[in-house]
Amino acid sequence: MDPDFWQERWRNAQIGFHQPKPNAKLTAHWPALGFPAATDVFIPLCGKSLDMVWLAERGHRIIASELSELAIDDFFAGQSLIPETRQVGSLTLKYAGPYELYCGDFFAMSPDLVAGVRAIYDRAALVALPPRMRRSYAAHINSLFVVAPAPIFLITLEYDQSLVDGPPHAGPRAEVAELFGAVYDIDERHRAEDRSPPPKFVDAGLHSVTEVAYLLEPRANAAEGGTD
Repeated sequence: MDPDFWQERWRNAQIGFHQPKPNAKLTAHWPALGFPAATDVFIPLCGKSLDMVWLAERGHRIIASELSELAIDDFFAGQSLIPETRQVGSLTLKYAGPYELYCGDFFAMSPDLVAGVRAIYDRAALVALPPRMRRSYAAHINSLFVVAPAPIFLITLEYDQSLVDGPPHAGPRAEVAELFGAVYDIDERHRAEDRSPPPKFVDAGLHSVTEVAYLLEPRANAAEGGTD
């Protein structure tokens, strides 16, 4: 994935992936996952997602990573917050209220920055990445939480990617298992057809996609490097 591609998308307001309200799968399924209100939640590639607000309103502290400073600034402005800023290695941390948003390369995040996190929410990270980058992404998630793996609420899409390329990219269950199965048990919580795919999908003749949500639960031996 070319970082310049995403920076340009934000500069040109080509952000059809941004949802104007909290994600329906999040609001429907998160309460049943049983995370205490005080749980810190990590959100990779967060954009300016209102999912962060929904989670914060339920008592969660948000630790997030985002490439675009414009996205982070838009998020805080939308919440009428003026964040404080400090440099953390190559990353810029902007924080206010229950939000700590790290601006920069996701792969520059280190375990100490997410030490208190006990849940991960991925709605737009895995599907934003082309298949060739996903193994590195999953490996970095695992390395961030190698001491204490955190459950992941993961939302993906399934469709025939030979008809149209992402983003958002397809993320079939077999690939989810390949990427995370060594550390996590994979529990499918939601599967439904979406007949309102992105316009470029419709233009390519693809008039529906399948939305799938998983709870990835750390295996009992995950911290010791358990495998399938």
